[in-house]
Amino acid sequence: MKTVDFSYFIERYNAGEMSDTEKQWFQKELDGNEKLRNEVIFRKQTDEVLKKQNVMSLRNKLSEIENTRKEVNKPIKSSGKPAYIKYAAVVAVLVLIGTITLFPGKKLSSEEIMKRYYKAYEPPTSQRSIQSATDEDFTLALEFYNTRDYEKAAILFNKVLENKPNDMQTVLLVGVASFEERKYPEAKQSFGRVIEDKNNLYIDQAQWYLALCYLNTDEKDKAIKLLKTIGNERSIYKNDANKIIRGLR
Repeated sequence: MKTVDFSYFIERYNAGEMSDTEKQWFQKELDGNEKLRNEVIFRKQTDEVLKKQNVMSLRNKLSEIENTRKEVNKPIKSSGKPAYIKYAAVVAVLVLIGTITLFPGKKLSSEEIMKRYYKAYEPPTSQRSIQSATDEDFTLALEFYNTRDYEKAAILFNKVLENKPNDMQTVLLVGVASFEERKYPEAKQSFGRVIEDKNNLYIDQAQWYLALCYLNTDEKDKAIKLLKTIGNERSIYKNDANKIIRGLR
């Protein structure tokens, strides 16, 4: 039997993005799971190291630029320019470099966006008590889903929903399976149901995949609007959403 994949929840917990309900549940999991506690601490420390590395990298770049400036400006003749003008020029160069890095001027196509940012949703758990045919259908559907047989997975997930129409995780999985099959109208309908339900843990994912649906159906305005919503919320997809918006402009 497969165990719970806590990766998504660890990221949300360390980023302070969990709702009160999620946080209470996750802290209970931490209390009884030493391995999970260690993983949370390890990832937090890793994030801090990466942040420090980014700062050091920036400092090194600044140092390199300053050394280059000194080489170029070795005194042959006095230019008579005040020092603050020279430093203003260095700042201008830095700003230009930053602008080129962040905004390369090339718009991203929907194909490029999918390659860079799309990843099929990974269910946090496959553990369900097998007490009925519905549970067996879900387990089998999940097996098809995990082996990328999305057509069969969608059929069985829809069968589960006949008896459990309000199971929003299953609705989301139907949407992703339909997305993988490029059945975008069906995918949009599923993601829309999850978002409209409001009372579930899968709204972030549904918004993200719905925005990608819009990009694949050339509904750029709808995609940007939804990506802006994601970028303004405490969503796990916040950073990627903002990157895509910049790439679409």
